[in-house]
Amino acid sequence: MQSWVSHRTKQEMYLLCNRRCLHFSIKEIYLMRNQHKLLIEQLGRKLGKTRQAVRRIETSEASGTISLKLLKEVGRALDLKLVYGFVPVNGTIEALIDQKAYDLARQIVLRTNQTMMLESQSTDREHIDRAIIELAGEIKQEMNRSLWE
Repeated sequence: MQSWVSHRTKQEMYLLCNRRCLHFSIKEIYLMRNQHKLLIEQLGRKLGKTRQAVRRIETSEASGTISLKLLKEVGRALDLKLVYGFVPVNGTIEALIDQKAYDLARQIVLRTNQTMMLESQSTDREHIDRAIIELAGEIKQEMNRSLWE
């Protein structure tokens, strides 16, 4: 039996994973079964389950109520390994960290600038922007816990 991923490149798999990981209503088991040209009865035999039980599995997976244990079981029946993980909603993990560091730095710098304005010591916008970028770099290097608050 040909593997589902054998004809896909790593780039295609990354894009496919990102697209599917963001949509929990995807009927992955149904898609895998059809990709393998496996009848519902055949998958049932591999799992030791009835046709109706396989249909319930596909339905629970599509609704997001399936367990990881059952997903692994189905994966083994299809000669596949379940890969579980989280991906950023938008972009890469690197971009997410950059954005969070920038947002935190901006908050800190603007708060400091506000205090300085009250003391008539405020600085120009260019200086503030430079300070935000520098602080964001430091926060990113330290991977400050407050980055995730």
